[in-house]
Amino acid sequence: MVQASAASADAAPPRAAAAPPSAVPDVEGLAVAIAAAASRHLPEGHLSPDADFFDAGGSSVGAVELVAALEDELGMEIDLDDVFADARPRSLARRWLSTAGATAVLSAPAMPSETPATPAPPATATAAPTRPPAGLAPDVAPTSAPSGSATVAASWAPDARGIEAGAASWAPVLPGVQLTVRAGTPARAPSALPVTYPRTAPPPSPAPRAAGTPAPYSTARPEDLDQILADLALADRLPWTGLPEPLPPRRILLTGATGFLGSHMLLDLLRHSDAHVYCLVRAADEEAAVARLGAALKSYALPWSSEVRRRVTVLPGDIRRPRLGLSEELWHTLAHELDSVVGVAAAVDFLRGYQSLRQSNVIGSLTLAELAATGRPKPLHHISSIAVFNEVGITAMGEDDPLAHADRLVAGYDQTKWAAEVALRRARDHGLIVTAMRPGGIGGHTRTGAYNPQDLSSGLISAFGRFRTVPAFHYLNAAPVDWVSRVAVGVVCEPDAWGYDYHLTGVPNTLDDVVRDMAFGGMHVRVQDWDEWRTDALARLEADPVPELAFLARVLQSPTALKLCEATLKGPAATAERTAALVEALGLRPAARYDAQAQLKTFERLARDGLAKLPHKDDQPYLWFSETTEGSVGPVGAAADTPCSMALTLSIASMYQLVKERRVDVSGELRCAALHPEPLVVERGDVVIRPDEGIPQHHGMRHQLLSYRLALRDADGGRWWLEGHKYARARRDVWRQTRALTVGIGREGQPASLAGEVVVPADSYLRDQVDGIKVDPRLTSQEKRAAKLTWLAWFGLEMGRGLLGPFARAAADLLDLRRTQTPSEHPR
Repeated sequence: MVQASAASADAAPPRAAAAPPSAVPDVEGLAVAIAAAASRHLPEGHLSPDADFFDAGGSSVGAVELVAALEDELGMEIDLDDVFADARPRSLARRWLSTAGATAVLSAPAMPSETPATPAPPATATAAPTRPPAGLAPDVAPTSAPSGSATVAASWAPDARGIEAGAASWAPVLPGVQLTVRAGTPARAPSALPVTYPRTAPPPSPAPRAAGTPAPYSTARPEDLDQILADLALADRLPWTGLPEPLPPRRILLTGATGFLGSHMLLDLLRHSDAHVYCLVRAADEEAAVARLGAALKSYALPWSSEVRRRVTVLPGDIRRPRLGLSEELWHTLAHELDSVVGVAAAVDFLRGYQSLRQSNVIGSLTLAELAATGRPKPLHHISSIAVFNEVGITAMGEDDPLAHADRLVAGYDQTKWAAEVALRRARDHGLIVTAMRPGGIGGHTRTGAYNPQDLSSGLISAFGRFRTVPAFHYLNAAPVDWVSRVAVGVVCEPDAWGYDYHLTGVPNTLDDVVRDMAFGGMHVRVQDWDEWRTDALARLEADPVPELAFLARVLQSPTALKLCEATLKGPAATAERTAALVEALGLRPAARYDAQAQLKTFERLARDGLAKLPHKDDQPYLWFSETTEGSVGPVGAAADTPCSMALTLSIASMYQLVKERRVDVSGELRCAALHPEPLVVERGDVVIRPDEGIPQHHGMRHQLLSYRLALRDADGGRWWLEGHKYARARRDVWRQTRALTVGIGREGQPASLAGEVVVPADSYLRDQVDGIKVDPRLTSQEKRAAKLTWLAWFGLEMGRGLLGPFARAAADLLDLRRTQTPSEHPR
C-alpha cells in the first residue's frame, strides 16, 4: 500500500475533538448502515443486511421514510423505486455504489476524543495500485499506522452485479487505526463540530438512446432475469410423485385464508364440501394465528362461528420459510394426511420488485409443491393471476395461450406470478397434479359489499367514481369475489377438473360498459387519455389527500407500476372457454359482467369508507320532469273550499337513487291563499315510490303508491310542511288514483291545520311526465333514450305492482269461502 499524510498543507487549526473524514464505503459497511436505518421503521426494530425490508414488516409508508432517512443521515439519494425493486440493504448498497460511481462519498458521525488533535505534516501520495486479475479482491482491512496518517487504496466489485471498480472499505477513524479511502479522494481535516452529511451528486445525464435500444422501464432488469432463471431451476429439485386418488378432498391445507380471496374460499370450502381445512396463518403462536384469522373473516363480513372453528385447524407458520415454518414432525404429518393443497397466499404489491416478492410468491409456491409431492400424492391448486400476460402489446389471453415474455414483464408482482406458474409447470413433469387458476381484478362481494382496499381494480373504480373521470382502456378483466371464490372451490372439489388452467375473470367490461354503468349510477364521467388521467388524478390526490387511496397515488408515480397499469388497461379481453364449460357442468352461476348492479353494495361501502363518492341530490339531475296539481284544501274536519295548486319539478340524481332509496327529489312552489298570499317555495322535498314496499293500510284495502314530504317557506320566512299520499284502491277509477294526492299541511313543529286533495290534470299528465322528460345534456342521444326508457319501465312496473295489490286482495276475499267474515269484509 502507498501511504499519505492524513492532513493537507492548509490543514485547519487544532480541534478539541476529531471527527472522521468522509469516506467511500464498501458494500458490507454500507449495507450495515442501511440496515440500521431501516430497522427504525420495522415493528421488531431489527433488520439484517440480507433480509428484505418488506418481508420484515416494512410498509410503503416506511419505505418513503427510509429513503428520506438515508438521504438525511448518510447523504444517499436513493430512488423510491429502487427500494421497492429490491429492499435488501446489501442490494441497495450495491445498486447505489454502482450508480454513484466516482461520486460515492459518505460521511460518518463525529466521534469524541479525549486528547486534543495536533496539526499533521503535509500529505504525500502516490498512484493507486493497478486492478488485480479478475476473480481476486484486494485486502482492504484496517491496519495499524502512525497517528495522523491514512492509507489510500483502490477496491473493485466482486462481480458484475456488485459495485463498480473504485469503491473501498469504510470504517470510522479511531486512534491507531487507518481509514482506507480511494485514491484521488482528498482527506479532510478533522473537525470538532458535527460533520454535515454531503448530498450525493446527481448521476451524469444518460447518453441519447441508440435506435432499437429499449426505453427505460420497458424491460426487466438483468439481475431479476438471472434470479428468475435460478428460481425456475429449483423446480427440478422437487421429489417425484404419483397420481392422487380422484376423490373430493377431505383434508385440505389452505394458505392465504386471512386475505380477501382466501377468506371467501375458506367459507366456500366449508359450505360446499365436507372437508376439514388446515389454515396456515403467519403468526407467532396458535393463539395469535386464531385471533388473526377470526379478525380477517369478520372484516370481510364473513362468519367466525363455533361451527367454522370446529372444522378449521389454524397452523401458525410462514410461507416464506423452509417447510412453511412448521416443525419437521408436523410437516411429515401433513405430508401423509392431507389430500389437497390450495395455495392462495401471495404478497400483492405493485411497487415492490422481484427480489422483494420472490420469497412469498415464488419460493413459497415451490414449498407448497414440495409438500404436495411428499408422502401421500396430493394435487396442488395454485391461485395465479392474469398478470402472467401483462406484457404491453400482447394480443391474446386465452387459458392455453402462451404467457408473456419474461423479459418484457417490468413489475415485480407480474414477474413473480409468472415465475411461480412456470416453475409449477416444471413440477408437472415430476408427476405433480397442478391446477392454475388466474383471477383478474377481484371486485367486491355482490351481497355484502366487502372489498379489498389494496386491489388495483378497487382503487381505480374508487378514483373513477370520486373524480368522475376514466382513462381510455380496452377491457377491465374483473369479477366479484363471491363468483371467483365459488368457481375456484368448485375446481378444488371436482377431481375431473384438476390439472388444467382456468381464467376466473368473468365477463370483461369495455370502456363503454363502465361509462354507461357509472352514468346509470348518476356518476357521469369524462374519458381522458391515460397520461392526462394519471396527471389529473395525481393532482387531485395531492390537493385533497385520501389516505385510503395513498397506495394508488404511489402506483401512479412509479414507472414500473405504470407499466403494469398500461398493460392492464391496454390488454385484450381474457377468454375462459374451459372455465365456462366447467361452470355449466357443475351447475354454478354463470359468469356475468361486473356491472353497476353487481357493484352497488361495494360502492356503498367504498363511499362509507371515504374512497368513493356516491351521487348526491345537489348534483346535476340525471333526469327530471314537471308535475302540476290543482285542487282545494280547508281546515281539518271541515269542507275543503280554498283553492290550492302546486308547480313541482321531480328529479333523480341517479338510477342508484331509485334502485336503492326509491326516492325522487322535489323542488318548486305551492300556491294557497289560506297559507300566504304569495307562493311558498319548496326548500327540500322527496317523493317515495311505494313506501314500505306498498304495505296496505286500512285492512288491506288501501295501498300506498306515492308519498310526498315537502318542507316549505313563505315570503315572510315562515316554515310549513306538507305531507301527501297517492293511494291505490280496488275501484274502477284507476286513472284518477294515479293522479290524486291527499294532502295535509301545517306549520313547522305543529300538527296539520289544513287538509284536502289536489289532482294532476289529465291533459297535462302525459305531456309533462312522459313527453316532457328531460335528461342530462352530457349524455349521448342513445344514452338519453335509454335513460327515459329505463325510468318509464321502472316507474311503470312499480305503479302496476301498486295498483294490482288491492285488486288481488279483493279477489282473494271474494274467493274465500269461510263463513266467518274477516275484518276487511265488514265495511262492505
